[in-house]
Amino acid sequence: MFKGFQTRTVHRDGVRLHTRVAGDGPPLLLLHGHPQTLAMWHRVAPALAECFTVVLMDLRGYGDSARPTPDAEHRVHSKREMALDALAVMAQHGFDRFGVLAHDRGARVAHRLAADHPHAVQRLMLLDIAPTLAMYGHTSEDFARAYWHWFFLIQPPPLPEALIACDPARYVRSVMGSRHAGLAPFDPAALAEYERCAALPGTAASICEDYRASAGIDLEHDRADVAAGHCLMQPLRVFWGEHGTVGRCFDVLSLWRERAHQVTGQALPCGHYIAEELPGRVIAEALTFFTP
Repeated sequence: MFKGFQTRTVHRDGVRLHTRVAGDGPPLLLLHGHPQTLAMWHRVAPALAECFTVVLMDLRGYGDSARPTPDAEHRVHSKREMALDALAVMAQHGFDRFGVLAHDRGARVAHRLAADHPHAVQRLMLLDIAPTLAMYGHTSEDFARAYWHWFFLIQPPPLPEALIACDPARYVRSVMGSRHAGLAPFDPAALAEYERCAALPGTAASICEDYRASAGIDLEHDRADVAAGHCLMQPLRVFWGEHGTVGRCFDVLSLWRERAHQVTGQALPCGHYIAEELPGRVIAEALTFFTP
């Protein structure tokens, strides 16, 4: 799926991070969502690598990156730690300032990366999320029913991880297949990759810890930003699927304009998995937005 991309491994604080890189141009980091891996960019990354140096990485706990041992405060799975991973990956590849294109969980990491390290992130494009704090704060019955996994995964261990580990492929297909287009948008090779990585030891625990962090320590970090009046200064472009839950349940642009100074965006004619449902549109928007 990534012909011409080189595989590199980066280590930060004992955590192994799996990456792929290709291209020769301005640096662009791509971050994936749940329950996926960097393979979700297979329809987008090769085209972008014709104009950018594209760096893909598996978030800690996902793909072929390491699964850190959970801690009581869920700190090692916080978006702040994942943002530091991303910073280390880009530094290892020779970049201290770069653009970021991110989806779902990766977009939450990207938000924290831009907030904590404004010197590093030039521009930010986020796919199908509203700010985490706002989504929890404005949860409705409609949202809770559609995003049931948000509330299942944060339950205390060991039940959620035990249930996932019993049949990881079923979990992947249940979460991804319950959206607007079912499993139709996913290339069989990509879907097989998501299933393979979901079955790796420690994945179920890391997935749960990722969400427990989002409902705990990540909200503390977000509240601290709001209390201090911190807003993103980078140009921010946001897209969401018109057939998805985020746009139906939240005023995406208004919520992001509370957290960033330069926000543009719109709904696209698809569901949640924008990069796999509308890859051509993502490529075109990224070329326009990230080209100097």
